[in-house]
Amino acid sequence: MVLQKSSSSSSSSMVFKVRRNPAELVAPAGPTPNELKLLSDIDDQQNLRAHYSVVQFFPYQPSMAGKDPVHVIREALSKALVFYYPLAGRLREGPRGKLVVDCTSEGVLFIQADADVTLDHFGVDPLPPFPCFDELLLDVPFSDDGMINSPLLLIQVTRLKCGGFIFAIRVNHTLCDGCGIGQFIKAIAEIAQGASNPSILPVWCRELLCARDPPRVTFIHHEYKQVPIDNDDKTVFLKPSQVSFFFGPKEIDALRCLLPRHLAQSSTTFDILTACLWRCRTAALQWNPNKKVRLMYAINARFESCRFNPPLPQGYYGNAFVFPAAVCSVGMLCQQPLSYALELVKESKKKATEEYVHSVADLMAIKGRPDVIVEGSLLVSDITKCGFREVDFGWGKALYSGLADTGGPEDIPGVSYFVPHTNSKGEHGRVLLICLPEEAIKRFEQELNRILQSSDQGY
Repeated sequence: MVLQKSSSSSSSSMVFKVRRNPAELVAPAGPTPNELKLLSDIDDQQNLRAHYSVVQFFPYQPSMAGKDPVHVIREALSKALVFYYPLAGRLREGPRGKLVVDCTSEGVLFIQADADVTLDHFGVDPLPPFPCFDELLLDVPFSDDGMINSPLLLIQVTRLKCGGFIFAIRVNHTLCDGCGIGQFIKAIAEIAQGASNPSILPVWCRELLCARDPPRVTFIHHEYKQVPIDNDDKTVFLKPSQVSFFFGPKEIDALRCLLPRHLAQSSTTFDILTACLWRCRTAALQWNPNKKVRLMYAINARFESCRFNPPLPQGYYGNAFVFPAAVCSVGMLCQQPLSYALELVKESKKKATEEYVHSVADLMAIKGRPDVIVEGSLLVSDITKCGFREVDFGWGKALYSGLADTGGPEDIPGVSYFVPHTNSKGEHGRVLLICLPEEAIKRFEQELNRILQSSDQGY
């Protein structure tokens, strides 16, 4: 079984020229409140004081001939910011380092650009990582100087020779999670198509995820408990690389065939893929069998067992996820059947309840925003429900719509994403975007293929 694969090395020939106008500030199209807004204790975590990027590849649409995507999107962005005016402000630091949003209406950074290539240049199935991404989203000087006093969003719209275009956005993670920014991009798209206001109006209400008074930690949070760095573990010091794999129906069915019937029927695709990823990655890193490893599984309080009662407001666009950790030894994870890893994943998932979310918020308040454990950890996030694939600025749906990479120049070899995707063959599946030390990627691929091929003989 051959997996569809994309990597920075396989895409190294992707060279082209881009002409850009100077970055400009796009402010809300109308008056907005001038006020300070508090972030929640889920927003204001140390590990979320970072940026992430989303990219969308849109093909030429004959019915939009004569329309300029730069003009259409810039105008719609300005109108959308009237509703999402905190995103046009700036972060300030308050007492004890607590972040607040100063709603100044200064605006977000916007770049219009033209590339000398067509969409075909990016392949039949454009998949991350994109080694050319710095051309598609210019790192504007002073736009990324920490979290404070900088623009909260950076957007670049790049027109292509074929009439298609690429939309790329960088987001300050403390303001929005994937679902939140997906909601904002959808609002821009709806206004671009003539709506006077978004179909889902934004809701701030960050106090819903602030620490209780008094705060009380009611769970053991293995994802934050600090452990000594293993000096024999050289992977934390090696330069990471990125690669993606497409899992279609055949690959997903092959993994289900390896499981006992009750597990195969009761487990989600994300659960199964996560268990497989954790096992293959751990084996590829060749750690000491006695070493403890963690899987941190991002679960959103908008959905599933973690859903609040009453639910979070529909238009809530802040961070609303937690990542309870499963812990076991390398030896147990790699020597047991895939079902063992899957059971650990499912047990970890059960921890994520409304009370667990409140306990995390309280932990942030009591312990002063402890960082997540990086060493020996894998953090997995599924962005299927973020709504990126539904975005339509008038040119139809994107060929690829999702994360551009696993984080940027400061990648850690422990963050992976599953991105929903339909390939050029019409197969629906998920793209796994993974970051690993370069020499471990080949071993990861070998382990993954070994597991998939073993489904014919039983596992």
